[in-house]
Amino acid sequence: MQSLFGSFWEVRIGVIALIFLMAAAMHYRGQVRLKFARQITDHSTFTAPYNLLVYLFSRTPVRPFLDPADFPELRVLTDNWQVFREEGLALLQQGRVTAATGDNDVGFHTFFRRGWTRFYLKWYGDPLASAEQWCPRSLALLRRAPGVHGAMFAALPAGARLGRHRDPFAGSLRYHLGLVTSNDDRCWIEVDGIRRSWRDGQPMMFDETYVHEAENGWDQTRLVLFCDVERPLAQPLAALNRWVTRNVMRATRTQNVDGEPIGGINRFYARVAGVIAAGKALKARDRRLYYALKTVLIVSLVVVLIAPW
Repeated sequence: MQSLFGSFWEVRIGVIALIFLMAAAMHYRGQVRLKFARQITDHSTFTAPYNLLVYLFSRTPVRPFLDPADFPELRVLTDNWQVFREEGLALLQQGRVTAATGDNDVGFHTFFRRGWTRFYLKWYGDPLASAEQWCPRSLALLRRAPGVHGAMFAALPAGARLGRHRDPFAGSLRYHLGLVTSNDDRCWIEVDGIRRSWRDGQPMMFDETYVHEAENGWDQTRLVLFCDVERPLAQPLAALNRWVTRNVMRATRTQNVDGEPIGGINRFYARVAGVIAAGKALKARDRRLYYALKTVLIVSLVVVLIAPW
């Protein structure tokens, strides 16, 4: 019996050590870092084992910004940027570029508090019915770029800022195409400390798993085409990544309007959103206590799930 309890203890210690190792791997990636207390509980810590494999098998340079010219299938998007601009602007003027219709967009829920809004064209699956109705020309162009797994119009209002964060999934790369911008350095994104500015009709490509932030210092709303593009990988990880894209990332789908399908991850998020909201209220009152409790809760949950009780 004593040896059995000893093995339980070893499992718990192993799990805690693994979490710290994964957090450290992400924390020390790149030049810009989140605070370690935040990194321990950040979603990128728990996707780190998969992401580290992706970096190892990546057929593109593992660096903050990449050259869009190295992704020739995306040229059709850049060459037809005015089509996206026309349909995106029409949606914006009609008030269709919005925040989530409820607690059903876990991937971007923190952005909505900053005024960021979006209209999905497709997201890890078939195009949304609302996009088929209102953006037929944009979708026709996206069908000519099959490596684009997700696409949306993303708007950032005047004066808004998105704070430092990492995205959790390294199996894709992020493509932005400027549609309505200040065409100067007032609209910018900074990835691992490197700052670039959006320009109308000009693309940029970056690795969203580096720490990044953005700001619109312009007096008008900035609008971009925002795409998730499959990262080129060597085998066997390329096949695995496509499986993850089809079977895991698809569960992050959500809706532009009521009645469109919502993926399983977002359905789960809707059920726990009240608890998350209470946590955010605590964070606003006492950040240290919030991160301490969050760390204890996550470590405890992992131990309970893994330890052979």
